[in-house]
Amino acid sequence: MRNLLLTASALLLLSCGGNEVIYTSQDAPPPPPPVKVELVMENETNDLMAGRPKLVVGIVVDQMRTDYLYRYWNDFGEGGFKRLVGDGFFCSDNHYSYAPTYTGPGHASVYTGTTPAVHGIIANDWFDREEGMVYCAKDNSTRGLGTTKKSGRMSPHRLMSTTIADELMLSNQFQSKIIALSMKDRGAILPAGGKPTGAYWFIGKDEGNFVTSDWYMDTLPAWVVEFNNRKLSEQYVSQGWDLLKDVSAYDESYIDNNPYEAPYEGQTRAAFPYDWSDITENRYNLIKGSPHGATISIDFAIAAMEAEEMGQDDQPDLLAISISNTDYAGHQFGPQSVEVQDTYLRLDLEIKRLLDYLDANVGEGEYTIFLTADHGGAPVPSYMESNKMPGGYWKAQAMLDDVDTALQAEFGKGDWVKNYSNDQFFFDQELMADRNVEMDDISEVVISVAMKQPEVYTALAKEEFLEQDYDELPLRNVQRGIHPQRSGDVILLVRPGFIEYGFRGTTHGSPFSYDTHVPLIFFGTQIPKGEEIARRTHIRDIAPTVARLLRITQPTGCTGEVIDEIFE
Repeated sequence: MRNLLLTASALLLLSCGGNEVIYTSQDAPPPPPPVKVELVMENETNDLMAGRPKLVVGIVVDQMRTDYLYRYWNDFGEGGFKRLVGDGFFCSDNHYSYAPTYTGPGHASVYTGTTPAVHGIIANDWFDREEGMVYCAKDNSTRGLGTTKKSGRMSPHRLMSTTIADELMLSNQFQSKIIALSMKDRGAILPAGGKPTGAYWFIGKDEGNFVTSDWYMDTLPAWVVEFNNRKLSEQYVSQGWDLLKDVSAYDESYIDNNPYEAPYEGQTRAAFPYDWSDITENRYNLIKGSPHGATISIDFAIAAMEAEEMGQDDQPDLLAISISNTDYAGHQFGPQSVEVQDTYLRLDLEIKRLLDYLDANVGEGEYTIFLTADHGGAPVPSYMESNKMPGGYWKAQAMLDDVDTALQAEFGKGDWVKNYSNDQFFFDQELMADRNVEMDDISEVVISVAMKQPEVYTALAKEEFLEQDYDELPLRNVQRGIHPQRSGDVILLVRPGFIEYGFRGTTHGSPFSYDTHVPLIFFGTQIPKGEEIARRTHIRDIAPTVARLLRITQPTGCTGEVIDEIFE
């Protein structure tokens, strides 16, 4: 960038802004007459901060599989998903690199740039040896704002790494504005980090409002109170749900009202059109599992940007949007359903609405978006079985009974298994100490019983997972989901296509591709237009890439890598 013309070997003459500094060694001969140094600047300015977006918008679509982009592509409009892909940067082989693939760990991993082995959110709920079962965002030391329900008592206190939001705030002494929102508390709380401007989540049931906790502030902001007073929840529920297009357009999905999907509570058919006028109990939960959930989320996002004046000054802001209704619909209806397809066609319209708002109010080319998902979803096993494809159901209770019998036969009477959850055994270590039972011995018995179950792919002790370097993806993914202090003593992995769930709808959580393969799209400021990379990228790569876009430090636990192709 600079050409320096120096003529004396013992002389280092540096000139900058007209000031000269001369360094000589003690034994050097007298210097020759000063020589003027010519600086040739290829770039008159080299502003490292130039080009930073005024606003970064992170969109995490709950339970969105990458194949939905391909499957529904011809039915999308031009201004939503097609614009993001066509004018953005698409990582088409993007995956989660751990298990279990749940909402809490997913949102934490996106924004910390690491896996549960580091950030500590090993599931939505997990067993703690001191507290019993704990929820990833529950905090009884807090008080809800905007609700009196226990679901308002939440915080990120179990998160063991900073997030991108934290690092952005630290980079400029909290001058940025950070807002996170979701239908689910964990979908807002874990991305927002420790000290955002605000984190808000939706309370359904009989309330239908966005709330927060006193971890973040003392009182609910006036703009949130005003938003809730608009009673949009009632307006949307009153509309019911009908197809966006003629039914013939949904030929990528299985027929409506099929035996593989579940009706709404209080109704007998899972079929369009949905009329909810007679549903009064937990009425506003209907928002969560219908396209209205995305609509009210974007309504709230726009209200937040306006009230907080996001993207309007020189300090970059961050808006974290988690779209949750897609997950509720996937659980209830499954990935082959007309309902899920209509959910994504309507989400496409909401993304267009968000982009149009950003263009008009932040400025086209002044903001950056990334869109991804917190996990995928399994094919409905009963649907797979009816089509003679691999898949099935897993019930752990029979195995647990056999384990209990085997342990008592080997080591004597006692409740040797203190807890079984998330496919993990937690042993009673106090009982083991009293009876002089070694961890290797009890683990060997449990693994032997578990491996006799036809649905179990493998079972291994936690210590073996921590010590080995696995080449196979399923085992390597399980390994990255294990936290040394928080995870169980023996971990199972169930065969691909098998889930522990009811016979209608689906779930997620495995280390296999249907749960790990999720979209990743970057769009906007500094992002190449219309490019795709097919190499494997990972969810943990998002945070360091966003950090580079913002010119800030990566989160403290970050183990991902910058996606360099974006900057070439």
